[in-house]
Amino acid sequence: MKQFMISGAEDASVQEVPTPEPGADQVRIRVQYVGICGSDLHYYFHGANGAFVVREPLAPGHELSAVVDLDPSGELAPGTPVTVHPATFGPDVAGMENMRHLRPGGSYLGSASTWPHTQGALAETLLVGRDMLRVLPEGLSLQRAALAEPLAVALHACTMAGDLTGKKVAVSGAGPIGLLTAFAAKARGAASVSASDVLDGPLERAAKVGADEVFKAGEDGLPAGAFDVAFECSSAPASIATCLASLKPRGVLAQVGMLPAKPIALDLSALVSREITWVGCFRFDNEIDEAIELLASHPEVDAVVTHVVSAEDAVGAFAVAKDSQASGKVLVQVWGADEQ
Repeated sequence: MKQFMISGAEDASVQEVPTPEPGADQVRIRVQYVGICGSDLHYYFHGANGAFVVREPLAPGHELSAVVDLDPSGELAPGTPVTVHPATFGPDVAGMENMRHLRPGGSYLGSASTWPHTQGALAETLLVGRDMLRVLPEGLSLQRAALAEPLAVALHACTMAGDLTGKKVAVSGAGPIGLLTAFAAKARGAASVSASDVLDGPLERAAKVGADEVFKAGEDGLPAGAFDVAFECSSAPASIATCLASLKPRGVLAQVGMLPAKPIALDLSALVSREITWVGCFRFDNEIDEAIELLASHPEVDAVVTHVVSAEDAVGAFAVAKDSQASGKVLVQVWGADEQ
């Protein structure tokens, strides 16, 4: 089978590898669409995602849709449309029953954080644990289903921010995760959602997925003291400062964008003087099930996807995904994928 492998910074190729055979409690799936996310871009363009360095060829991809290829148990028929929860979880830890994604010892598809690396979805077929599979509801397209994982990340950020019912919400950074966070906040009951970005393209897409207002960072910007909750989705220190300034007293700043593993300079006095709560948001636990339900009933979320690129030009897909002005979510249509 074909598999797209990253060996280092801007060093990738399509390789022929043996088709894997499922073991106990595994299912082989035929991958259809794979979304390119920020960690994939880091692996391709830098050969590392933060501290996680590519030390052996790595197939990226943890946002995917697929159809069942072989289920040895016979429970799932070939061709059954599915998406995948990309995580495995470490052993139970007392007091962390509802925080499986934070327990040590887990893994994530398409990640160099483990050794050997955990191979990802940018391949013709993939072996996954049966418990990782989610059968798609009727009518949910395979293209849209590839958004289930990043939407689950956005929904988990909403969980960490608390009850959004009737709240005035800001989202700083309107890349794919920011767009899905804006969508998720409305789905969780926010009264209004405002999006901010330095580029016009992302702001246009934010309006299409339900943002009530958009603000150009560096020009009008988010108004000060106007919001109950702010989601920081860009990882830029300037964006964190803007979010802090935009919050009302006792507002909540949800940190969705991954921060660099180094000191950054920030004025955090507002955390004290206005009793702001700053909460980190990391991946998700079970929110993928809610994500699938929302995707099935909200076709407007299709606006997040701006490009679908053939796996034959996977390197070109990474170049497109790097251009934030031109692209939102970029999907790679895998070899032999069904057209839908």
